Amino acid sequence: MPFDLDMIKAHYEALPGKIEKIRSVLKRPLTLSEKILYAHLHEDSPLQNYSRGKDYVFFAPDRVAMQDATAQMALLQFMMAGKDKVAVPSTVHCDHLIQAKVEADEDLKVANDINSEVYSFLESVSDKYGLGFWKPGAGIIHQVVLENYAFPGGMMIGTDSHTPNAGGLGMVAVGVGGADAVDVMAGMPWELKMPKLIGVKLTGELSGWASPKDVILKVAGILTVKGGTGAIVEYFGEGTSKISCTGKGTMGNMGAEIGATTSTFGYDDSMSRYLNATGRSEIATLADTVKEHLNADPECYADPDKYFDQVIEIDLNSLEPLLNGPFTPDLATPVSEMAAKAAAEGWPTELEYCLIGSCTNSSYEDITRAASIAQQAIDKKIKAKSQLTVTPGSEQVRFTIERDGLIDTLQGVGAKVFANACGPCIGQWARFADPMNAPKNSIVHSFNRNFSKRADGSPNTHAFVASPELVTAIALSGKLGFNPITDTLTNEDGEEVKLDPPTGFELPPKGFDVEDAGYNAPAEDGSSIEVKVSPTSDRLQLLTPFTTIEADHLHDMRLLIKAKGKCTTDHISMAGPWLKFRGHLENISNNCLIGAINEFNEKANSVANYTDDPSNAEYLAVPDSARKYQAAGIKTVVFGEENYGEGSSREHAAMEPRFLGVQAVIVKSFARIHETNLKKQGMLALTFVNPDDFAKVRQDDLISLYGFADMAPGKPLTVHLQHADGTDDYFEVMHTYNQAQIEWVRSGSALNKIREEAGVA
Repeated sequence: MPFDLDMIKAHYEALPGKIEKIRSVLKRPLTLSEKILYAHLHEDSPLQNYSRGKDYVFFAPDRVAMQDATAQMALLQFMMAGKDKVAVPSTVHCDHLIQAKVEADEDLKVANDINSEVYSFLESVSDKYGLGFWKPGAGIIHQVVLENYAFPGGMMIGTDSHTPNAGGLGMVAVGVGGADAVDVMAGMPWELKMPKLIGVKLTGELSGWASPKDVILKVAGILTVKGGTGAIVEYFGEGTSKISCTGKGTMGNMGAEIGATTSTFGYDDSMSRYLNATGRSEIATLADTVKEHLNADPECYADPDKYFDQVIEIDLNSLEPLLNGPFTPDLATPVSEMAAKAAAEGWPTELEYCLIGSCTNSSYEDITRAASIAQQAIDKKIKAKSQLTVTPGSEQVRFTIERDGLIDTLQGVGAKVFANACGPCIGQWARFADPMNAPKNSIVHSFNRNFSKRADGSPNTHAFVASPELVTAIALSGKLGFNPITDTLTNEDGEEVKLDPPTGFELPPKGFDVEDAGYNAPAEDGSSIEVKVSPTSDRLQLLTPFTTIEADHLHDMRLLIKAKGKCTTDHISMAGPWLKFRGHLENISNNCLIGAINEFNEKANSVANYTDDPSNAEYLAVPDSARKYQAAGIKTVVFGEENYGEGSSREHAAMEPRFLGVQAVIVKSFARIHETNLKKQGMLALTFVNPDDFAKVRQDDLISLYGFADMAPGKPLTVHLQHADGTDDYFEVMHTYNQAQIEWVRSGSALNKIREEAGVA
């Protein structure tokens, strides 16, 4: 029987009445996004017409999902909330801690050995508090959610920025920090600013080398990495219904790269087919009965400019395959232009590695299309010039593609198959012994994110994002600028041969199959289960509540770092080898902001510290400087530029500065999830009223913030910079805190507020 069938059945039974009531109050046709959002209003938010991009609203998500790297801190926080069991269906997925080094079996064996303490903690805490547990090797959280939990018209949150992958099945699925997950698991409402709506109309039909991946790569090129911030992207039009469910998942997944809250698609036959193929025919039958409520009202798509804040139109008939990158997922280059652009930019064109799979592109359809290119290579006697790697998204997909001979085909061109885990996509790739000094090089992959150092830890790796089939073709050539639409390859017989467009199957003709999907159900009664955390562990550490920020803490603070340019959560709290400390706040804080570039010397992890001599700087690593200020009782501030904190949902990027004594982060603009994470941890997340004031900050300033004592929604604070030369600067900074969020700060964190309300000492 499908998971949560009774809950889903009750949701669909109530949906027609809810939609009728919503429409009567809003008095207008409804987009799909609005139907899902308003149908999930928490009782603390009355039904009314909320202003997009302005009003904070409470929601009641249907479920929570967490991956093992973020689940550690989320569940350590949940243990402090004073609850006996999670209030909504919740799951943990062990996918992030498995390093790709050799191949699947050996890498999984090593991971189970070195991570045994963490896996035991996650399994026992899941057992105790009623969470489903997906063991190592079961698959990547987003693929497993799509196969087992996602359902049309539902709402979920997940402690990973690519949670919107579940939008492929018509959900509003949103990536959040662990503190948000704690709220929902503790039975509290989930708060979100009512998103704006971006409509993307797709006309025509994909053909040839074009794929769903190219649609989102095109959208990223149009909207940029922050163009979707605070908005839901809703796809519609004739072209949308011609894209598979898993193809829609890919598009929703990579919506995180434009900062979108999530992406949605109306319920259609592709979703019904996928539900039936993955053993959820009961849900498909239920969804069919309320199909009109799982799609927007027709008026919204007939006149989209009237109902959406922004509308984009893409003709799928003319869409050309794209490669996006390097170093940012929105730099879109058509494959026909890559050779010339790479030459002009000086990008390395020789490719040692090409990688396919990950949560973004590991469906059966993706693998069959890639395998069709590999089969052509075998038939046409073409040898791959680059090392191809394959990362299956789940054990169900891996078992099925092995059964159907697709792994044999891919291995026939030399592919290595990694474990069903994130691996290279998140920096869990043992490629270089010394990544920082690795040679300048390029890779092409079908993953979602390609920031500097993301895949292999090297700042010299230029990573380009493309569809799995294009990546496979490029691997055969070994050249970044290869265009399979027009270019030829030389085979073993010295003949010039050309590849045909890829072919594939939307779903396995013989159905999905798996022997052990990797799921462990929780105990019916977990009250007697003990969750053990060793006090001497270097990987797990019980939390203590953060102390509150007081007005007098905000005077004569010092600058920790003024971060120049792009500062993602990877810069603030790196992944890769640091993943092993995700459950130990003290230890992982040793990576705090070590990837950020210091504005004053343009170096990473080298900042001025004035603890010993206010007139003479001592240059230290960022965490060392923070700890030295902290030991001296000196509070600190971080300054940054645009879209600060873009990328992963990891709340460690907020918890680490908080742990090390940072009181405020002041930037030109925030990425949505990171701003929320800072608020949840009881910090001040502030933005310049005038972005030019960023230039006024000097590394030897004494910094004060005025107005905190009477902080109120919409009321600015004032920054005072006391320069070492005796001059001063004053300027205003703004915030988006509502009164409830201000109370989080007053309590020391959102979790502290929950503890107060629960009467936990």
